[in-house]
Amino acid sequence: MSEENKPEIDEHTGVETTGHEWDGLKELNNPAPRWWLWIFYITIIWSVGYWIVYPSWPTLSGATKGVIGWTQFTKLEAEQAEIAARQQQFLEKFEPASFNQILNDQELYAFAVAGGRAAFKDNCATCHGTGAEGGKGYPNLNDDDWIWGGHVEEIYETLLYGIRSTHEETRYNIMPRFGVDGLLKREEVAIMTDYVLAISGGAKTGTFARGAEIFKSQCASCHGADGRGDHDFGAPNLTDAIWLYGGERQDVYESIFYARAGMMPHWQGRLDENTIRQLSVYVHEMGGGEGVKPEERAALDVQGVSLDARE
Repeated sequence: MSEENKPEIDEHTGVETTGHEWDGLKELNNPAPRWWLWIFYITIIWSVGYWIVYPSWPTLSGATKGVIGWTQFTKLEAEQAEIAARQQQFLEKFEPASFNQILNDQELYAFAVAGGRAAFKDNCATCHGTGAEGGKGYPNLNDDDWIWGGHVEEIYETLLYGIRSTHEETRYNIMPRFGVDGLLKREEVAIMTDYVLAISGGAKTGTFARGAEIFKSQCASCHGADGRGDHDFGAPNLTDAIWLYGGERQDVYESIFYARAGMMPHWQGRLDENTIRQLSVYVHEMGGGEGVKPEERAALDVQGVSLDARE
């Protein structure tokens, strides 16, 4: 071997160098550690085994399916089946239970609220918001103001049939278009607007007495003589500060002049019975439980469930 091709030996370690040098630092030609080589070989064997057992790299005939037939879809189906089996245990108790029994059973109540919360996000949040705070023309379900009643059974009926929906038993209320149909003159609509704002906590104007007369003859049959509304007619309470279509003077004026006709779809036939009942309990829980019977409230207090809790 010529002197030129003779390997260089590092004088300090006695190890052959690779011939590479950087700024006076020479690279030693040390072999890879044995433990590292064993791990490297094992990973190669493991990758081949993985290729055989699980779906892996594509081949000329298509992707390998794996001898065990595992896919992310079969895994999802198995997990969903496990969840369904757990739910079935509660559904067997939930299905025959009345709303009163559900409210008096801590486990069933928690099950209903959890299911209702999930169903609400999928079906109701588009209009009412993810937090159920609503918006102009869409009711806020967190307050204690209910147009059609706040008992669980009443909420259930609203969900079941909808408001002005295509269901033959839909809930339906009609407010006259006082201005459009000429039932009131424009100045009378303005007087009525000031009166409604006054009984809801605003300042009284000089036309308050005249507004009271108009209200008695035109509005009291639905909203009541005191303006507190009537669930049987779907007539809102006009004495609070909760407004579905806005509480500014122009908003109230337009509601009287043109009337309003909001719509909510019916959920019967779209959602199964258990889901609608779970939604009823969940919405009832969010709204603070208006119309909760004394025995229902007492039961929830014993369970440590706060009717005023908000999530």
